[in-house]
Amino acid sequence: MTTPRDLLIVAMDVESGRPADRGSLSLALAGAEVIDLLGARAVELDGDRIVPGGRPSLDDPLLREAESALTRQEPYESVEDWLWRRGRDLSSVYLAAFETEGRLTRQRRRLMSFRAGDVALVDSPARRGAVDRWESHEPVLVALVTAAALHGEPLDEDAEESPKPPDVPDITDDAVATVLAAVNDAVMELEAVRQRRSIEDAAFDNIWRGF
Repeated sequence: MTTPRDLLIVAMDVESGRPADRGSLSLALAGAEVIDLLGARAVELDGDRIVPGGRPSLDDPLLREAESALTRQEPYESVEDWLWRRGRDLSSVYLAAFETEGRLTRQRRRLMSFRAGDVALVDSPARRGAVDRWESHEPVLVALVTAAALHGEPLDEDAEESPKPPDVPDITDDAVATVLAAVNDAVMELEAVRQRRSIEDAAFDNIWRGF
């Protein structure tokens, strides 16, 4: 199994933490893809730029799809730009793959959320492997889950008043740390945009109410 797949399993597991937000999860999935591509030497980072590598053989079809979607012309794509481009509705792509592969059982007609009883993970070696990886506090998976605010607060390593939660392990690989920091920033930016829109919508409603 890949890191994105393990991340989705943890997000769907009823014991793992909060109900998954599709937008934040999609950004984290896109980051997880880069991390696995780094591990496979399909890419390397030049600063925050994703530089395609030698196109190694990748067993996972979604990772192959991600690798084929890389920008292959200089100055290449930043990790941040990749997260927003590749991450657009990526959670739905992974969910659809899980369902096609028979990893999900659908319990209602419409797929609305992970916690409403509409779909459930079937028991499988892949699910048990992801849970084992989570319960063993594997650093990358824990950091991704935390950055996406699926369990605890998002990472904010630069804020002295908001220290890193103790259950988030240190990441020693600089390239992986760069990707995780970009995921964290993107998730916070997404939340800021949502809050701003909520305030604007509330102000608009108040105008119509005569306030």
